[in-house]
Amino acid sequence: MTNARDGTPDYYAKLAIEPVDFISENNIQWHEGNIIKYVVRWRDKNGIEDLQKAKVYLDMLIEKVSDK
Repeated sequence: MTNARDGTPDYYAKLAIEPVDFISENNIQWHEGNIIKYVVRWRDKNGIEDLQKAKVYLDMLIEKVSDK
């Protein structure tokens, strides 16, 4: 469901700052941004599925930095 006021999904509208704004303002890289997004919303959107998605991105990030 979305917030009628500005189109923000309800699971983000209750936050002090939306993940997209936090990620953008802090120049957070793609893998890290997705980890933040999924961990922040898991209770209010897709439950364990979102935590599993966050884990996929975390594993990808670990692999990426381990290759350096």
